[in-house]
Amino acid sequence: MPANAAPPIPHFARRVWGLIAPYFRSQVRWAAIAMLTGVVALNLITVWVDVLLNDFQRDFFNALESRDETAFREQLWRFGGLAFAFILVAVYKFHLTQLLELRWRTWLTQRFLDGWLSHRAYYALELAGTPTDNPDQRMAEDIRLFTEYTVSLSMGLLNALVTLASFVTILWTVSGPLSVTLGSTEISIPGYMVWVALGYALLGSWLSHRIGKPLIGLNVAQQRLEADFRYGLIRVREHAESIALFRGEASETSGLLHRFREVVANYWALVKAQKRLIWTQSLYAQLAVIFPFVVAAPRYFHGPLKLGDLMQIANAFGQVQSALSWFVNAYANLASWRATAERLLTFEDAIAQSRLVAQQGLRSTPGDMPALHDVRLDTPGGHPIVARTRLEIRIGDRVLLSGPSGSGKSTLFRVLAGIWPYGEGRTEHPRHGVLFLPQRPYLPHGSLRACVSYPAADGDFDDPQLRLALQDCRLPQLIPRLDEVATWDRQLSPGEQQRLAFARALLNAPTWLFLDEATASLDEATGSALYALLIERLPHSAVVSIAHDAYLSRFHSRHIRLSPGEHGAILTESVA
Repeated sequence: MPANAAPPIPHFARRVWGLIAPYFRSQVRWAAIAMLTGVVALNLITVWVDVLLNDFQRDFFNALESRDETAFREQLWRFGGLAFAFILVAVYKFHLTQLLELRWRTWLTQRFLDGWLSHRAYYALELAGTPTDNPDQRMAEDIRLFTEYTVSLSMGLLNALVTLASFVTILWTVSGPLSVTLGSTEISIPGYMVWVALGYALLGSWLSHRIGKPLIGLNVAQQRLEADFRYGLIRVREHAESIALFRGEASETSGLLHRFREVVANYWALVKAQKRLIWTQSLYAQLAVIFPFVVAAPRYFHGPLKLGDLMQIANAFGQVQSALSWFVNAYANLASWRATAERLLTFEDAIAQSRLVAQQGLRSTPGDMPALHDVRLDTPGGHPIVARTRLEIRIGDRVLLSGPSGSGKSTLFRVLAGIWPYGEGRTEHPRHGVLFLPQRPYLPHGSLRACVSYPAADGDFDDPQLRLALQDCRLPQLIPRLDEVATWDRQLSPGEQQRLAFARALLNAPTWLFLDEATASLDEATGSALYALLIERLPHSAVVSIAHDAYLSRFHSRHIRLSPGEHGAILTESVA
């Protein structure tokens, strides 16, 4: 099957059921089932009220035709009661439906977040370059649309089936038989209006499917292109300073407009496809208004039908035809629902695939220290980066990693961190007490107090500890701003961010501390002072550094060099 082809419907249905069913089997299943039962019950009551209104319509118009004022007033009171019941049911059906959608969305979002963040699937997806574009949109937007469409479409289908079962008997009985003479043979067609409604709905469904089929692919593409355009805008915000320094506004404008033109082009194709479908649906709906009167008129003008009976037939025909036309009326929403479901299923597959890669690649086991046992490191495509090697980082070690650019230093760093899945062999990683300081520290949005404490929780360190760490790391100007909430990766210079990362290390006091060019934005005096501070305050911690600055070698006792080789970089060790 081509990569862009839609999966077969039975296979797709099984996959979608795998998205729907777990919520109703989860720990909150009883609340979920209770809400679903309530929504179903209210939808059934709505259909029952529609049946009563159909009977009312017959009696009301018969009273008008016979000029029976007493019966007319009785029917007005009857209508008032039915209208109040209809409004009451409609309000609570809306409330309970929204509650079900919101709680289901919450549960499903939690499930996808757990899958995306656990086992570092989010990182593996980025490394592998999977076709799972914009996971943020899939969790924020697609889950919302999926739950809304699933509930609304399923309840619509339920209403259609119950309405069909309720009104087809009425229509069959009231419409009576139709006699057709073919030559010398007279044929009687019982409940002929039912067959007319069925044929009308089948014709409309066939036309809607033929005309609206392109909507599925166009909806998938539109969601992807819209997300790509938003991502481009977000990147401009994230890299505003770099763009300004490079005077890159013209290039960014060109790139963003190109993405936006793709959005507009696909949207216009979507509009054209929807326009063709609306032509069909509108013609179908307008003809359905007058069609039952045209078909039933002969029996009214030349037969025993009263005006009330005619109106009841027209209403019942409308209900049956509407129920049979559920596919016609819901086609556009079905196309959007399928597109949304396919994006979620693709995302779920990618998460599962990332876990499979992690299980089949490097074998990671808990250990007393970071260690590599006969490990070979590969790229995501399977090309070797580092040849088979053994390495242990013991408590209190001071290890310096060096080598030419592209020799695999950062990859070795990542595998020691336990986040690189590609390769062969076995790695060991301590469960706790590990901290990594990359060249560009991660600064979460929030208070400075939370930012300095990270990855510990806000409140794990008291103010005297925080102030001392900032003072020692040459950031006294930040001490009065501990409670300030800001986007700190934009507020602070690269040098301030790296000094803040050292403050984190002092506060969290890890057993194993890994630094990847953590002083690249600092001058030699500041970098030396911060390393000396680490050695003094964390005497029993292992310190592993990737650094190009020669002055840092005096803070390390082991020196590991990576040299390019035929089957990946080779590690050689010496005493620093």
